[in-house]
Amino acid sequence: MKLPFTIEQFLRGFKNYNLAVFPFQILLYILALTIVFLSIKKIVRTDRIISLILALLWLWMGIVYHLLFFTTINKAAYLFGGLFIGQGMLFIYYGVIKNSLSYRFKSNTVGLIGATLIVFALAIYPLLGYSFGHIYPTSPTFGLPCPTTIFTFGVLLWSNRKVPLVILVIPFLWSIIGFSAAAQLGIREDTALLIAGVAATAILLFQKQKLQLSNK
Repeated sequence: MKLPFTIEQFLRGFKNYNLAVFPFQILLYILALTIVFLSIKKIVRTDRIISLILALLWLWMGIVYHLLFFTTINKAAYLFGGLFIGQGMLFIYYGVIKNSLSYRFKSNTVGLIGATLIVFALAIYPLLGYSFGHIYPTSPTFGLPCPTTIFTFGVLLWSNRKVPLVILVIPFLWSIIGFSAAAQLGIREDTALLIAGVAATAILLFQKQKLQLSNK
């Protein structure tokens, strides 16, 4: 399907966003590192704090990026914004209100895959982008949908409990939508988005099924 915008418009959108919100990108990185710290060193209400930060990241993407910036070149961003806001509210409901989400880094295979996705989103993604010629401010920084969705999958792989299926739906859909658009635009670093979406969702669904069988 032909996109309603050009690569030049898409990259200009990143530039407009990055220049307008600076220095909030730094705060978003700090919030992400806070999640990593709390997942390793548990404190009182750690799980609620992590879920709240994830909610804030998705609300930020929905309101600030999609609704305020991306809609200027793509009217579908109104729908995307609504979905991202909805994902933020899901993290608030399941993670903050119900406290049914729990996060803890473990040095097993799944934990290391989650760590790999987190490191990729925060460090390797921007370095790859730079090598492909996507230089700040015309580059997707953390806090924008693709790297932040990869980060979210990494954090969910650190879950101590069954992750509700509804929590996975929107990030998985975005991994497909975001990758398909990025592929047409030549944003090669976003190939990892599809890989993260498929792999993390499959692992989390397998773990959920395994837990259900063990409880019978």
